[in-house]
Amino acid sequence: MTETAQTENYPPKLRKTADGDIDINSLADLLEWFLKYDQRVAIVRHPQVEEIYQWKQKDDAAHDIEVYPFENAEARFAVGAFQALAENPSEEKLARWITDVLQALGDAKQTNEDIAADYKLDTSRSHIEEAHKIPTNTERRLYLTSVWVEALCTAEVRFLGWVYQELYGKPFQPVQ
Repeated sequence: MTETAQTENYPPKLRKTADGDIDINSLADLLEWFLKYDQRVAIVRHPQVEEIYQWKQKDDAAHDIEVYPFENAEARFAVGAFQALAENPSEEKLARWITDVLQALGDAKQTNEDIAADYKLDTSRSHIEEAHKIPTNTERRLYLTSVWVEALCTAEVRFLGWVYQELYGKPFQPVQ
């Protein structure tokens, strides 16, 4: 197997510092690998997801919700993933966090499916354009926010699940 093929097929190893903390450079390398080679994480680079992210930023600002000025969806995802790891430094805390994100993913996905079916939305097209078929602003905002949450949570669950496995030597299992 060539070195390039091997790089594409296997994520780089997560390293720890002498203090036992995650080596930030190895975490960044791992994240970049997932953004390049894993479709579930790379979704944050998809033009439709970026469009939704930009809409969400503007919508939040218009509704006086605090907006963090991330350049794009990918940056928002990366900072969130790093922050989740910093704030959940034990196996139990990280498992609970990933479980909560998984629940949010399921809820957002169901909301998207229900609204898309109700209004016969073409989810292969721009979600922003299709959302114009939804008659109320409240339901339109719910749909578009759920699309964003689904994409973000999909990427986060996949990436953090892998990091969990690397850190604790076993696959992530949702907390009951």
